[in-house]
Amino acid sequence: MSTVRQILLSLLLLGGAVGGYYFYHHLTAASVIPGDGKGGGRTISVEVARAVRETVRDRAEAVGTTLANQAIEVVSLASGRITELLFEPGQAVEAGAVLARLDDAIEEADLDEARAMAKEAQSALDRARRLRASNNIAEATVVELEAAAAAAQARVDRAARRLEDRLVRAPFDGVVGIRRVDLGARVDNDTVITTLDDRSRMIVEFMLPEFFYGRIQPGLEVQASSTSFPDRSFAGTLTSIDTRVDVTSRAFRVRASLPNPDLLLPAGLFVLVDITLGERDAVIVPEEAVVSEADRSFVYVAGPERAERRLVELGARSLGVVEIENGLEAGELVVTSGLQRLRDGVAISYEAPKAIDPERIALPSGDIG
Repeated sequence: MSTVRQILLSLLLLGGAVGGYYFYHHLTAASVIPGDGKGGGRTISVEVARAVRETVRDRAEAVGTTLANQAIEVVSLASGRITELLFEPGQAVEAGAVLARLDDAIEEADLDEARAMAKEAQSALDRARRLRASNNIAEATVVELEAAAAAAQARVDRAARRLEDRLVRAPFDGVVGIRRVDLGARVDNDTVITTLDDRSRMIVEFMLPEFFYGRIQPGLEVQASSTSFPDRSFAGTLTSIDTRVDVTSRAFRVRASLPNPDLLLPAGLFVLVDITLGERDAVIVPEEAVVSEADRSFVYVAGPERAERRLVELGARSLGVVEIENGLEAGELVVTSGLQRLRDGVAISYEAPKAIDPERIALPSGDIG
């Protein structure tokens, strides 16, 4: 390369460096306002928010599944051919209602025979007792006839029970499901005819991390919601807590009860559960005001002219807000934007602080896995 080309290349590189420096200096100077503060005599423009003290709700969230208060698969106690199906899918029935009838001609005949034999045995006993009153028959004969009459009545009861078993009844109030068999089908005690669910109250079963084991108890308020009913929330109470924590998931099983008088909620529905653990007062700031470094957290408190870097202790977080347990008082202003340019004691300027949306203040006490 010739000497002239080297000189021209050097001049071009030098010009680029000078231009870049000038552009950077001009750009950074445009973002600050001249002043007499620390940090190179520049005043940094920031946004601030006011720390507020509000009553917050400690809560836990989980996903669960609805279960019927009572639920069974309806089967027959006897084997035979179905002659009647006396329900429609989705029908509400009362305890004792007949859902299906099996062929019962033989059982009715057996019952008639048993009753006739019992009547004969009772007549023989009555005659023996009259004769015994006049000492025309031995006491042992009366005793034998009494035993025969009792055995005959037992056969009547047994035949009546067999006839009753030809009827499939609802054991409790509930709603029947779809038909699993058709008219004329032969069934036994392993054949599911339909299902029966007591949906007057629903059970919601879900898992919580072991972190919450000592903090929940029966009677706590529960709110359940589902995408199937986007405009509704179902209120209930926590009813039972498992006595064991699963060693693999480190979680335990919990159940809550939800009234369901209009029978909207079916069994097996996926729901989001929100448990109220308690209420307390707390100092709240926007989450963007917190700066984390290693295991410590800071906020920049906005004074009349300067920013103060302050160490704080954090509590719960939710929906863009964070609780300050220690290090900040309600009413103080914290910087929420421009944090990357701040240093302790730097001069700042700001406009009126923005308020925290009250709907965001509902803090969970831990993350649900």
